Amino acid sequence: MVEGQLGGAGLTAADLKALLGDRAVLTGEADQQRYLHDWRDRHHGRAACIVLPQSVAEVSAVLAYCHENGVPVFPQGGNTSVCGGSVPSADGLGVVMSLERLRRIREVNPANNSMTVEAGCVLATVQEAARAVDRYFPLSLGAEGSCQIGGNLATNAGGTGVVRYGNMRDLVLGIEAVLPDGRVWNGLRTLRKDNSGYDLKNLFIGAEGTLGVITAAALKLYPLAPTTVTAMFSLNHVEDAVALGGRLQKRFPGELVALELMSLSETEIVLRHIPGSACPLGDRGQWQLIVELTASAPAEQVTDELSACVEGAVQDGTVRDAVIATSEKQRQAIWHLRHNVTEANKREGMGLTHDIAVPVYRIPDFVNQAGAMVARAHPGTTVVIVGHIGDGNLHYIVMVPHAQWEATEDKAGWQTRLAQDLYDIAIPMGGTFSAEHGIGSLHLHEMAKYKDPVELGLMWQVKRMLDPRGIMNPGRVLPPVD
Repeated sequence: MVEGQLGGAGLTAADLKALLGDRAVLTGEADQQRYLHDWRDRHHGRAACIVLPQSVAEVSAVLAYCHENGVPVFPQGGNTSVCGGSVPSADGLGVVMSLERLRRIREVNPANNSMTVEAGCVLATVQEAARAVDRYFPLSLGAEGSCQIGGNLATNAGGTGVVRYGNMRDLVLGIEAVLPDGRVWNGLRTLRKDNSGYDLKNLFIGAEGTLGVITAAALKLYPLAPTTVTAMFSLNHVEDAVALGGRLQKRFPGELVALELMSLSETEIVLRHIPGSACPLGDRGQWQLIVELTASAPAEQVTDELSACVEGAVQDGTVRDAVIATSEKQRQAIWHLRHNVTEANKREGMGLTHDIAVPVYRIPDFVNQAGAMVARAHPGTTVVIVGHIGDGNLHYIVMVPHAQWEATEDKAGWQTRLAQDLYDIAIPMGGTFSAEHGIGSLHLHEMAKYKDPVELGLMWQVKRMLDPRGIMNPGRVLPPVD
């Protein structure tokens, strides 16, 4: 293919430069590079060019052009996906559309507890803008310094606050989206109640750019609680961690924000690879549980109530050790451990990550059965677990030393066998193979194997209706049909 040529119709990047300007269309290899692979460097693709629209009108113009000429479009936010959903295909025939220049905060309305932002806004920027008006936007995850709201919407991101606030879908009041043919749908409503027909925004949230491009969103804000209490507990058994989590949810139904579980193997990896990391627990146990509460009551009162809630578990030895942060610095040190797990795992070895969810009460069953399977079928590996146990979501990681991974001849086959073995444990428990990371190109086989055929058929009907030419993020989310 000639450089700058698009699709199979002999189209050139010059056409897109005429729409956006030369500086908004990247064709050089060096300029394109960071858009063509994921941040873990596991998924790679090629593109005829990268387009950088800076307005909804420009997004519309590009999509209309690509729709008319049958050019594939790969929407991209912060490119922090771990499933290949934000990386173009290998054929180089499509266009990567980065939303990074759509980064305006259009409105912050504390009186309405809402904020309207463009898709390219970095999550941390949105959090800060909310705090500036004494409000709170509760989505929080390790990549919040680089992930973008559009990507959070496209994957229905979860994070550490789901136990109280829900996934990204639950934090959105309305969206603005550009359809594959260039039409703009303005659904930026900020009403809490609007029962006037289909809830169209939920078609696009979680669709990973396969139905159109989300360009802006109206988000829910919450009052900023005056008190935050963060604690860390160590336990020896996953059953005890789940039981303690249930006790805390019952005792603090309106205050519990986060309930995060880390295996000792995960904590040790973070301590080994991330500068400035420290575990405040003297006895780390086999599991560490991070708990965060927000409340209007004074910190001393909340701390006393938390201590009373876990006192019995401490006395009988179920809780091996406990630390309650007494300063913001101590709180940040605890979260530093949790938010750096992915970067630490990348340095440790080849982490084969599985984004599994099962009903909360089945977590111990899954952990025990999966651990026995891995020990039997995959010797020489280490199980590493980090998860949101308040909602049943476990990131089940099988860590393979770099040397062992490089010596493995059939890497893809090994990954597939391991994944299927784990999913075959989770699915009969009422679980899923993708809780919050999305599908991308990585989980097409699982979609075909585990999804109800009727459900897949309905998804394809929606896809064909909105994107009849199949230009939007092809090869992602939906497996091929016979």
